[in-house]
Amino acid sequence: MARVPSSAMAAAGLIGGYAVARWTKKRPLGGVVLGAAGLAAGREWHRSGGAPAAAGLGALYLAGFAGAHPLAKKVGAWPAVVGAAAVVAATAWAVSDRT
Repeated sequence: MARVPSSAMAAAGLIGGYAVARWTKKRPLGGVVLGAAGLAAGREWHRSGGAPAAAGLGALYLAGFAGAHPLAKKVGAWPAVVGAAAVVAATAWAVSDRT
């Protein structure tokens, strides 16, 4: 069975978490999506790069989530979330998925 790239998991977590929170109007439900995807991606980061890669990419994932909030005030919510997801996904691909 083909393995899902961790970069796709991370992007899906950020975008999907926001989408679920927005459309259901239940922020904790969006947090569940964000957390589940982050944990799945983190397992892949740890498997491919060890603890340092997992810690660094995990911190970037959380920074992307947190950073999208103030950025949304300047560029809008969707562009901020998609931009954060793109940065996290590109970095995860470069560090973990590229082989």
